[in-house]
Amino acid sequence: QLLGFVGKDLEGQDQGYFGLEGYYNLPLSGKPGFLAHEKDAKGTAIVTDKTKEVSAIGGVDLFTHVDKSVQLTLDKRLKDAIEKYGARGGTAIVMNPKNGAILGMSSYPSYDPSKYWEWSDEFFKNPAISFTFEPGSIFKVLIMASALDAGVVTPDTKCDICDGPVRVDKYKIETWNNKYFPDSTITDVIIHSDNVGMIFVGQKLGAEALYDYLDKFAIGKPTAIDLQGEVSPKLRPKETWNIVDLATASFGQGVAVTPIQMIKAVAAIANGGVLVTPQVVGKLVGDAWENDVKPQVGERVISEKAAREMTDMMVEAAEKGESKWARIPGFKVAAKTGTAQIPIAGHYDKEKTIASFIGFTPAYDPKFIMLLTLQEPTTSPWASETAAPAWYSIARDLFPYFGIQPEN
Repeated sequence: QLLGFVGKDLEGQDQGYFGLEGYYNLPLSGKPGFLAHEKDAKGTAIVTDKTKEVSAIGGVDLFTHVDKSVQLTLDKRLKDAIEKYGARGGTAIVMNPKNGAILGMSSYPSYDPSKYWEWSDEFFKNPAISFTFEPGSIFKVLIMASALDAGVVTPDTKCDICDGPVRVDKYKIETWNNKYFPDSTITDVIIHSDNVGMIFVGQKLGAEALYDYLDKFAIGKPTAIDLQGEVSPKLRPKETWNIVDLATASFGQGVAVTPIQMIKAVAAIANGGVLVTPQVVGKLVGDAWENDVKPQVGERVISEKAAREMTDMMVEAAEKGESKWARIPGFKVAAKTGTAQIPIAGHYDKEKTIASFIGFTPAYDPKFIMLLTLQEPTTSPWASETAAPAWYSIARDLFPYFGIQPEN
């Protein structure tokens, strides 16, 4: 799905479809040459000053950022996790948060590009860039980072509504496990993944500012990754948001994203508050020439201070939150779980979920950020029991490969 495949167009010519083959079809294909000349009555070529010859131009070679060891690790561990947790499918992306280089991207189920005709069309889309879902609690880090940047909360701000469920319009919002922590700090809200606490933060931020920050994080916009097939669910117009939209968005429901949008947004926190564009290809090489594809560094979304404070909270969440049992002792990881219900016909399915885990490491000088999502795991609906251990199973292989050492 990352590569795409080469098929035929309507004229029977080779044509790249999906992934890299589709996005870079023209430079990969090159340009045919031709010879134009006049002929006599018998059809024999006549050499005249009108004879014209244009040489063919060969296609380029693509040199990607994809690391073979990272890619093979993702392929194996993701498939293992899907089978272990009884999921319908899954996606894993590893990216350098400092320059956007995609080091690995894997989804399962997949297909063989060299025998693409043996699979139905539904397998050709790359879920990493085309699967839309409500992200759930991994989205909380974006809302919290926005609130920290806006100065409406600090890490020590106490939540004065966290002693029980909160009513928003006609809806009663509860925590995921029906546990409540009166006078929680904002850091505790992230550690406990407290929906009520996030409503408190969302209300402090306000719908207009929240929307503007999501727009700055590029939620609702294509990431501009160099792969064919990216989709981008749009944010609803700002003027249509009400108090319920504000509340649900604060804990990651009611807003749709793709995996690549989510990793791009959270990578801004890992990168000190600055967005980068995900990028697969690092260099194009032709006959006697080459062209480096420079990283696309975007605008500053949040301050460096807010990014550091959010990183601190994510470290606390990794070490003290529900997924702490899966962590690898000694390694400083900034991470967050996410368990999102799936909207079906105007309501949320009570049993099926999307389980996600996103994290970067080493937390304060990250060499990679990784997002892993599992669709409808059946052994447990909770990300802390499925996506988190799957993430760490991959990280366990990547730590030595990237030269990441335990702190002690």
